[in-house]
Amino acid sequence: MATSKISDGTAGGSTGGQGLEDLLRELTPQVLGAVVRWSGDFAAAEDAVQEALVAAVTTWPRAGRPDNPKAWLIQAASRRFIDEVRQQQARRRREERAALREVPLGEVEEHDDTLRLLFLCCHPALTPASAIALTLRAVGGLTTAEIATAYLVPEATMAQRISRAKQKLKGASFELDADADRLRNVLHVLYLMFNEGYTSTSGAQLHRSDLSSEAIRLTRAVHAQLPDDGQVTGLLALMLLTDARRAARTGQRGELVPLAEQDRTLWDQAYITEGVALAVEAFNSPPLGEYQLQAAIAALHDEVARAEDTDWPQILALYGLLEDLSGNPMVKLNRAIAAAMVDGPDAGLKLLEPLDDELAGHYRLDATRGHLYEMRGDHETAAGHFRAAARGTTSTPERDYLLAKAGALS
Repeated sequence: MATSKISDGTAGGSTGGQGLEDLLRELTPQVLGAVVRWSGDFAAAEDAVQEALVAAVTTWPRAGRPDNPKAWLIQAASRRFIDEVRQQQARRRREERAALREVPLGEVEEHDDTLRLLFLCCHPALTPASAIALTLRAVGGLTTAEIATAYLVPEATMAQRISRAKQKLKGASFELDADADRLRNVLHVLYLMFNEGYTSTSGAQLHRSDLSSEAIRLTRAVHAQLPDDGQVTGLLALMLLTDARRAARTGQRGELVPLAEQDRTLWDQAYITEGVALAVEAFNSPPLGEYQLQAAIAALHDEVARAEDTDWPQILALYGLLEDLSGNPMVKLNRAIAAAMVDGPDAGLKLLEPLDDELAGHYRLDATRGHLYEMRGDHETAAGHFRAAARGTTSTPERDYLLAKAGALS
């Protein structure tokens, strides 16, 4: 199997002009990565780093910022780690190893361990839900309370999930030679994180921009290390092209605005320009994978100024390739929508029939049928499907939109 080599980036650049909060947020994953690599204990390393950050916030404003903030934090965290080990008599051997391996001050600038940390958080031993939570906590810098709020679970539940994930990683390899399977898992976690931020599966808000923005930031970091990987480039392009529409996705009251009705002057043109360029680059980097194809579809939507100018035949062809590649039922559903736009609603409805088993009870299947029956002129049937879809979603903006559609057609 092919292996991707990720280099250890040098941590350069001046930090003198940064605010303390921004600087610490930027350095935290680098420091945590270094201490995890050195100690091999994720949970204890995180505790030590948190103590070092508290010390920095307390000390630096009074004594002045050190010339090498990252080195200062790593040294402080390593000392706190060793102090904690010394207090645990039952772990005497570990204390001795840690004391012998204290990170020399002169070496700390050679490596940025953020990418190592990201790959560790996305370890195949973890479920996607646990990997996302741990990534947001350790690499993204979100608090446990913020992550719990994003996923609408109690803070104690999220704390338990993160704690169990860290325990599972004890002794896991911290090497950066990532094979194709590990890279695929990292990209999948980032993709899920972005999607949850862009369209929250539950709650009163349609999107959580903190989650989607963090997913973009982390994907940029992976792309900086693997610029020639077509899947990585494709995923970054897909995120930018999708997130470019965010400002137009909701109205003044927070209501959902579907793609065809969005004010495209609100779309982020800088994201679109960058995303299209990356999508073209990714598409020309075989072999084609899921993210490259999805990025190409997103580019076709974003490149036109009017919804009616969308190149639906090309989108339909791309969805055909994507379906052959993935077999994902959601891809089949989107292909049915594209088929309806090209060949009429009956063609789309026919393609939905096999999904009654694969997506039984999923609200998106009812929502899609509602739109296609509306296109067909069968408003009564369409309204019934919209109402069924509204009962199935846990997202308040989506539910309100679907009920409004049903009401307008009844």
